[in-house]
Amino acid sequence: MSGMRTILTSIALVGTVGAGYGMWAIIVPGEERKRELVKNLPESNPARMEETRRRNALMLQVLKNAAETPDNIARGYGGPK
Repeated sequence: MSGMRTILTSIALVGTVGAGYGMWAIIVPGEERKRELVKNLPESNPARMEETRRRNALMLQVLKNAAETPDNIARGYGGPK
């Protein structure tokens, strides 16, 4: 009886893995769809990419300034005035 249970459990495991792989294969886009998605990414537009670079540079500058100040600007407490 233990051998039969092992066989059935193995078959169920293999079936579950096979079903998961089958669903993955159905959901994953094909090469043509992947190319279309990459073409429509924001990074493919040079103007938008430059805007993103500027915004990231400003955010890094703000974080750098916040790290260098002794004030706790997160809680709104000012330093000695």
